[in-house]
Amino acid sequence: MRHTLPIAPQFYVTAPQPCPYLEGRMERKLFTALQGEYAEKLNDSLSKQGFRRSQNVLYRPSCAECSACLSARVRVADFKPSKSQRRADKRNSDLRREATSPWATEDQYALFREYLDTRHADGGMADMDIFEFAAMIEETPVRSRVIEYTAQGSDGRPSLAAVCLTDVLDDGLSMVYSFYDPDRARLSLGTYVILDHIRIAREAGLPYVYLGYWVPGSPKMGYKANFSALEVYKDGRWQDIGDPEDHSSATHPLSTDPIAEQVARINLPDSRPVKG
Repeated sequence: MRHTLPIAPQFYVTAPQPCPYLEGRMERKLFTALQGEYAEKLNDSLSKQGFRRSQNVLYRPSCAECSACLSARVRVADFKPSKSQRRADKRNSDLRREATSPWATEDQYALFREYLDTRHADGGMADMDIFEFAAMIEETPVRSRVIEYTAQGSDGRPSLAAVCLTDVLDDGLSMVYSFYDPDRARLSLGTYVILDHIRIAREAGLPYVYLGYWVPGSPKMGYKANFSALEVYKDGRWQDIGDPEDHSSATHPLSTDPIAEQVARINLPDSRPVKG
């Protein structure tokens, strides 16, 4: 039996809305639906071009006068933890990791609400109810896992400390969304979850861990630049981040190309006939 990949997906642009990372900026996204039997191929291909997944949609920032948001990933083979990251690893060594299918639970939602109410009370997810949360976790057309981290509670029973929704790509792990117990923030739990994903990728022989977007000048995203062997997708290619201070969030009316040109340069999965 022989078949070909489907007709190229359609790309759309969202209406401008306030940027969650840079105050006073307006955000716009280029996106396409992620569905069907070739969803994994599309996710693999577009993730290598700066796109991120949200449920059954792939998106990439495409703001009219700003190109500050840069997709970031860690080269697993070259990564070396800093002293502070080694301390974070040690401080959280009591945690137990378990990878499960993408299925939402009440315990996850309770932790998610506590995390949002403490750290992102004014964010775009602040009003998300349990049904919307379940959709975020469960509506995935690709190979995804929920990575749970538990600690032994004072009553001797396991207590959920952190959760990460993770996609398994053909070249790495993509950390779609993570949240954790805000009471353990002083233990650098968020850093630990990234370190553990680097460990998982290394054990699986996967070369990259995708961290989402890094935004120069944004306090919310600055921590990602603390990881060594970090690459950012800029000017149509992956490149070493170098000195984070060399990247600017300044706007310019010619900083982004027209949408039609952006779409024309997107590389889609091989559409030649394949055996199956």
